[in-house]
Amino acid sequence: MAHAHSHTHEHHHDHGHAHSHGPATPHPAQAAPWSILRMTVLGRLGAALAVSAALWAIVWLAMR
Repeated sequence: MAHAHSHTHEHHHDHGHAHSHGPATPHPAQAAPWSILRMTVLGRLGAALAVSAALWAIVWLAMR
């Protein structure tokens, strides 16, 4: 049993925003407000110690 369609099956969606770069070009880099790569060694060590202390505090509270 054959039937005819009078419409196409193509779908086009226009969301109303345009890109400012070509389709083969990646998105331009955005400025990061914070980066661990820009921290000093002492800053990284302090952050690691703070995270470690927080995790140990969670373990200590869970075991209590």
